[in-house]
Amino acid sequence: MNRYPDLARLLGVGFRQRLRRIYGGLRRDLYLDAWFPHIPLAVAIALFGLLKISPALSRALGLHLFSAALTAQSAAQVHSVLNRAGSAAIGIFLIVMAIGLLLRSKLAWVIVLVTLAVHLLFGLITRGHVPETLLICNAFLLAAMLASYRGFRRSSVATGTLFAITSIILLLVYAVSGSYELGAEFKPPITDIATAFYFSVETMSTVGYGDITPATIEARLFVISIIVLGVSIFAASLSAILVPVINRRITNLLKPGEKKMDRTDHYVIVGDTPLSHNTYKALLARHQDITMIFPRGFGDDRQAGMDIVVGDPSNLEILREAGADRARAVLALREDDSENAFVVLAMRELNEKVKTVAVVHNSRNLASVKRVHPDLIISPQILGGELLAMALSGEDMNTQNLLDQLLVYHT
Repeated sequence: MNRYPDLARLLGVGFRQRLRRIYGGLRRDLYLDAWFPHIPLAVAIALFGLLKISPALSRALGLHLFSAALTAQSAAQVHSVLNRAGSAAIGIFLIVMAIGLLLRSKLAWVIVLVTLAVHLLFGLITRGHVPETLLICNAFLLAAMLASYRGFRRSSVATGTLFAITSIILLLVYAVSGSYELGAEFKPPITDIATAFYFSVETMSTVGYGDITPATIEARLFVISIIVLGVSIFAASLSAILVPVINRRITNLLKPGEKKMDRTDHYVIVGDTPLSHNTYKALLARHQDITMIFPRGFGDDRQAGMDIVVGDPSNLEILREAGADRARAVLALREDDSENAFVVLAMRELNEKVKTVAVVHNSRNLASVKRVHPDLIISPQILGGELLAMALSGEDMNTQNLLDQLLVYHT
């Protein structure tokens, strides 16, 4: 049964809003924001990567690739390991990108999504080459990644570095395995892994001493692929690392007074109104940390250094972005009383322990706003009317009565 039927009718709260409140309560009680969805997905992707590398790993356990005894080993055994190198490379790549998912990196999310999509498409086209169980797991993980796109919004230099290192290592694996497989088509022939490694590094770095040259069309095309992939991967790796750093630097140059605040134990002020800006200035003068939540299309009177989140303040995601669940208090100071009530309701879902303040401009809405139980209600316009009436009637100013008119505490 709805405890606040009049307020629900006034604010248009229906079944969908009730479901959102229930979901918000579950998120808070289970601490979902701390571990979901990034940790389960990262673990699942890492396990999937282990499944991909396990066949090649089990076959490679007996090989000593850089030992002199390699020539005595079965050529078929070595070729079997190298033929599985592609699958193992995908597995290693997914395991490394799982670390990026733990950091909630958008780059890691995109890379894993593309890798899973390509792997699934390849498995469907070449039926029999990929086990059906892996395809089912792949499809399930792909759907889970698509459904959780909102959970990965961070730009991480660490993820870019992981991407760069992993891409270069996988390119090296591709070059070494291919050089060894096509060893007879080079002059002089490549007959061991150590020589294949030397030739791969020489080609990837575009040094090209000329001591080993491709002798057939297939070998030449392979060398071209190493060069093209090497240049592309080095360029993409530099971009993945440098672009976030350069963007931050440019942002700091264009907005020198702004820096990202640690949104913990601070005040969140909602609204782009004279009252909200004056409250911001008053708290700032007292050396308090403040985050402002402005609606889209807010005015141009933002100050240097002001920490701002833009969006609908009744949206739980916007409140989380502003750190409202870790704030000292949330002040709903918008012009519309119903919008302020919505902010208080949203905070009850997000974290009911955080203090809330709501402004009421119309005395007819005072009783309705009280029903959402803000910790403090402020009514400056009601106070203004009371002050004017007292002045015109010649009454003495009673400080306690004035405070009672201005502030209404929830008991």
